[in-house]
Amino acid sequence: MSGTANGLVIAAVLVLTLVRQVRPQRVSRDAKGWWVLPAVLVFLAVREPGLIDPAHPAVSAGLLAGGVLAGLATGAAWAWSSRVWADESGGAWAQGSKATAAIWLGGAALRLGLHGLGALAGVHQGSSATMVTVAAVLLARTAVVLHRVHGIRPAYRVTAGG
Repeated sequence: MSGTANGLVIAAVLVLTLVRQVRPQRVSRDAKGWWVLPAVLVFLAVREPGLIDPAHPAVSAGLLAGGVLAGLATGAAWAWSSRVWADESGGAWAQGSKATAAIWLGGAALRLGLHGLGALAGVHQGSSATMVTVAAVLLARTAVVLHRVHGIRPAYRVTAGG
C-alpha cells in the first residue's frame, strides 16, 4: 500500500476506535480475536519497505522501538483510565473518560515528538512505523481491559444488610 493508503487506514482505525470509546461498550470476557486488528496493522506495516530507513538503520530501529514502547504505555494508560463495570446480568462494559482523551493526546504528542527527533536526525519515517505504534496501542489497551473485566463482579441491586 502507498503512504496515503496507510494514512487512511491509520485514520480510519483511530476514528473508529475513538468514536467507540465515548459510548459505553460491552466487553466480551472471552474475546478470542482481540489481537487480530493489531496483527493486521503490523502485517501491513512489515510488508512496506520503509519501516526501517536503510540509510540510518540503528537510529530508525531505535525510534521504532521507542514508538512501540510509547504505544504500549499509551494503550495501558488508556485502559486504566477507562471506566469498567458489570451490569446486573454480569455483562462487562467499558467506557473512556476525560482522562482517556488526555492520554490519547499525550500519546499523539509522544509519537509526534519521536517523529520530530527522527526528522532532526535525517531519518525517513513512513506511515508504517505509525501503523506499528497504533497496533501497540490497541494491543495493550485491549489486553489491559480484558484483564480488568475478569476481576469485576455483577452489580446486583440488593440493599446493604439484607
